Amino acid sequence: MIRSPSSADGLLFALASASLYGFNIVYARMASFAGASGSAIVVYRVLLMLVLVGIVAAVARRSLAMAREERGKLIVLGISSALQGIGYLSSVAFIPVTVAAVVFYTYPIIIVLASPFVERTPLTPALVGIVAVATLGVCLVVGPAFSDLDWRGLALAFGASIATAIQFFAAARCTRTGVVAKVFWIQLIILPTAILISLTVGQLAPPSILALAPFAVTMTIAGYIGGFVLQFLALGRVTAVAAGIIFCTEPVVAALSSAFILNETLAPMQIAGGALVLAAIMANVLLDQRRLKDMPKHRRQKREPVLREEMRETRN
Repeated sequence: MIRSPSSADGLLFALASASLYGFNIVYARMASFAGASGSAIVVYRVLLMLVLVGIVAAVARRSLAMAREERGKLIVLGISSALQGIGYLSSVAFIPVTVAAVVFYTYPIIIVLASPFVERTPLTPALVGIVAVATLGVCLVVGPAFSDLDWRGLALAFGASIATAIQFFAAARCTRTGVVAKVFWIQLIILPTAILISLTVGQLAPPSILALAPFAVTMTIAGYIGGFVLQFLALGRVTAVAAGIIFCTEPVVAALSSAFILNETLAPMQIAGGALVLAAIMANVLLDQRRLKDMPKHRRQKREPVLREEMRETRN
């Protein structure tokens, strides 16, 4: 089957977005070495995002009003987004990028485990098998070097994974507010949350802290914004399922770039564990694709916009 140019462009945009996100976390670790904390980077990244969203809203004449009935859901979405960003960026100050990426990318598995309780979907043997493979993969990555890994980094990465799962569930219930307005309000909620966390852990610093590692900080923020914009472009051209498969390349890019840029290495067993996690995530996405095909047409048409919206919100 020959893809349309729009679909082909979407796949390229998704691949570029995943790559930028993968590079982003590597430079966040470099910034942490110089003393620029993950929470501080998130604060100033959000400020920049708010300015950019404001400009887009003004130029495109988009409303920033939120749906009244979704205010509570947007608050949950904003707080979980803040915890995801701060947790993931902060984790690499304590553990290698590859380990952080593998632990963080367990969030699709958390979604699978939580779905029977949140969405009332059945936990099938196939899903149980996927969860088992992913859990084994994480154990292989973390286990051989557990005594040498800082528990704080593991806790932050896993906390970010849980926050991302909450993002997905909240986003699926927040569909009446426009995308531009949603991004604006989410970023606005992230800002005080990030400031409060920074104050609590004593890491709130003036903008001058970004000058400690100007190149790494610039690459971290630019990588996030570039990945975010390309993700939106991709999701306008391909399905969320296709994008989900491509975004599985992000931890691979993070692992390869950390090896080349930071000279981080993994034991063969850890590499095998990362491959298992990646395989489990891809199997989960493909399984979801099969479920969509088996759905009655009217239910599939109703669910596709939700899947697309979930992927849009997962990086806000």
